[in-house]
Amino acid sequence: MIAIIDYGAGNIQSVMNAFEKIGAKATLVSDADKLKSYDKLILPGVGAFSEAMQRLKSANLDEAIKDFVASSKPFLGICLGMQLLFDQSDEFGFSAGLGLISGKVVKFQNDKFITPLKVPHVGWNTVNFKKQTAINKGLKDSEYFYFVHSFHAVCEDDVVLGVSKYGYNFISAVAKDNVFGFQPHPEKSHDTGLKILKNFKEL
Repeated sequence: MIAIIDYGAGNIQSVMNAFEKIGAKATLVSDADKLKSYDKLILPGVGAFSEAMQRLKSANLDEAIKDFVASSKPFLGICLGMQLLFDQSDEFGFSAGLGLISGKVVKFQNDKFITPLKVPHVGWNTVNFKKQTAINKGLKDSEYFYFVHSFHAVCEDDVVLGVSKYGYNFISAVAKDNVFGFQPHPEKSHDTGLKILKNFKEL
């Protein structure tokens, strides 16, 4: 049983549609007490980090997510949902995250370039996988995914699953034990993205 957390900050319908395409049933859940009833959990997200965390906290979903992860069940964060896994974000000042993976979220650094990067980073880009895990099983070392984001994660190498380049290299996928995160949108990334969701379903 797969649950998709509905907290008012997610690209929920497209994620639901993607699971339908692969023949999997996913249920929207907004009640923190019900999360523990599911086998797998997905945290989608678009928008601002601080507002998303406030929404999670107001519904007690932040602690419910931590309890779910502590149970060793598979967890997947998508886009903003991946960023929320980290300790903190610099978006609109300091905001604390879920702290499931050590690291922080920062804005793309335009001051490094004579011609500034266009932010947000929107469109197709490669994810270069640094290791093989159950979530990227069956994919090539480099695959195209669809991105829409202005911030990216900074963390230790041991949890880095994939790296992409937009002006400079940035972390685009992470894996730590039963926790996975993708900065791009698997649900919008055609067959490659569907493969990620199939792998997650089979964990």
